[in-house]
Amino acid sequence: MPRRTHPERPFVTALGRAIRELRVERKLSQDALGQRAGIHPTWISQIETGRVNPTFANLALISKGLEMRLSEVILLAEELKR
Repeated sequence: MPRRTHPERPFVTALGRAIRELRVERKLSQDALGQRAGIHPTWISQIETGRVNPTFANLALISKGLEMRLSEVILLAEELKR
């Protein structure tokens, strides 16, 4: 039986790409972002690769770790999704 894709999957993937781009742009490792955000670096990796859909609270922490507004992170993800 073919595996069905959840409708939110493209956005989750784009969100992960946006977080990775912003992290790399700021010259932060996953460890450094994890420390800033209070999130384990393995979780950062899973978010960046689109394997997990972060909670709103975790997304807010990551945005703070990137020193960005949450809305800016989401806007970039929406642009990458197109």
